[in-house]
Amino acid sequence: MSKVFPQWSNVLPRQLVLFLLVFGGAVTAGVTYYFTPKYTRVGYAPVQPVPFSHALHTGQLGLDCRYCHGAVDKSPHASLPSAQTCMNCHSIVKKDSPLLVPVRVSYQSGESVPWVRVHQAPDFVYFNHAVHVNRGVSCIECHGNVTTVKEGEVITHQKPFSMAFCLDCHRQPASFIREPKDVYNLNSPRLAETNRAPEAAKFMETWKVNPPQSCSGCHR
Repeated sequence: MSKVFPQWSNVLPRQLVLFLLVFGGAVTAGVTYYFTPKYTRVGYAPVQPVPFSHALHTGQLGLDCRYCHGAVDKSPHASLPSAQTCMNCHSIVKKDSPLLVPVRVSYQSGESVPWVRVHQAPDFVYFNHAVHVNRGVSCIECHGNVTTVKEGEVITHQKPFSMAFCLDCHRQPASFIREPKDVYNLNSPRLAETNRAPEAAKFMETWKVNPPQSCSGCHR
């Protein structure tokens, strides 16, 4: 009786299994690397309607972050400055600058300046700015030191905002916190960096700093 299948077909199952293993590994590796916030978000620097310099305003002039981001210590959202906030200074300073045309138009029309959002957590993640800054977590931990951005350059997405990034802080909050008075001083050190670990531990106890590590803490 003749053979139904040729002899070389005996190796097909093994080749198929090997192919699936290699293909599955390649897909997993690709997704792990290319579909992460670190790859897709870090370095994102969209062109803004106004070339606002944090290095000039917060670094050289010493403006407090809360002057422009007025809700950062009161609500989940930091909020963006209105044209009125900008015009408090720019009705006098560089009042005729062509770079500030969008601000002047916004001030006169009442429509918001069309800022392009840089930092954005996924829709399935709950993040509260007020909770963090009022417990000693500085803006620099998530946004980097914006005072070092060269004048004329726009803000860049510097941190990955991945779950691992958040959990690093939630698991060891004492290593990241500052004194509340230093939260908006982006050049201030963390308590742990100045050999003040006991103060950090006392602060955590007094202010009941106990960040969640369970899924429901951030995914609501």
